[in-house]
Amino acid sequence: MQPSGNLHIGNYLGALKNWVRIQNDYECIFCIVDLHAITAYQDPAQLRAKIREIAALYLAAGIDPKVSTVMVQSAVPAHSELAWMLTCVTPVGWLERMTQYKMKAAKQESVSDGLLQYPVLMAADILLYQAGIVPVGEDQSQHLELTRDIAQRFNSLYGDTFVVPDTSLPTVGARVMGLNDPTQKMSKSETAANHAVGLLDAPDKIRKTIMRATTDSNPAVDFEGAGPGVLNLLSIYQAFAEVSDQEIKDRFTGMRYGDLKKTVAEIVISRLEPFQERYRKIVSEPGYLEDVLREGARRVEPIANQTVATVKERMGLYS
Repeated sequence: MQPSGNLHIGNYLGALKNWVRIQNDYECIFCIVDLHAITAYQDPAQLRAKIREIAALYLAAGIDPKVSTVMVQSAVPAHSELAWMLTCVTPVGWLERMTQYKMKAAKQESVSDGLLQYPVLMAADILLYQAGIVPVGEDQSQHLELTRDIAQRFNSLYGDTFVVPDTSLPTVGARVMGLNDPTQKMSKSETAANHAVGLLDAPDKIRKTIMRATTDSNPAVDFEGAGPGVLNLLSIYQAFAEVSDQEIKDRFTGMRYGDLKKTVAEIVISRLEPFQERYRKIVSEPGYLEDVLREGARRVEPIANQTVATVKERMGLYS
């Protein structure tokens, strides 16, 4: 995840919760991608603070640094070095076709070369560790396909070098939509009021945001004709409560929207309360986060450096 914006319940239910679930089944590396964040201007002091915040949120969510690796992208220079070498084998046309690049470029008068090269850096993040599986949602599937294409192109040019990552992804979490616009995925870059519930939001703010969520013209929950806003609220409740579809229908059929919102707000508050308590404890412990991140970089650097050394040898570079 990028250390920009504020992580919200969509990030937790869609990714973090799943990462915690799979960390004992795979050898996991969870990266804070600060080099990706600077494709748009970031205030330096705020970026440093956000890196610590994201690391603490990873740990508060349940990622165990004794089991998994938690590290910062820029702390391992091999990410940047491999990205340049992969850039040199990646056709520009592949990058210009990327949906996220086209969407972001359309909103700006000019874009940095970093935004165009963003997917190559992401490919480097994956290929650097010979990753077999990447637990991302559908919105990142095009980037993963590009990673596969880059790996296969490099392998065809220079010999078998990279593991081509599997596109059969582990089950991803709930897809949470914006509370103000349930047709759009909840985004931490969105600044509109009442769009998202932040993981560190106070209970009163959480309650206020959810009570203002968009619903539809029906007076009460009707599963046959429910609009996207109502379905989003039900999905949020179900993801936090971890109950079946039938239990959701039994509980909410016919419930008026005011009561639905109150019920969703209460479960979100109750589930985030211990999460926030763990976060406060983590950030208050002097030197703990720095030790976790330093150890994470130390643990993965030999893997990363070996990959870079192999790539340089295959390409004929001096080393």
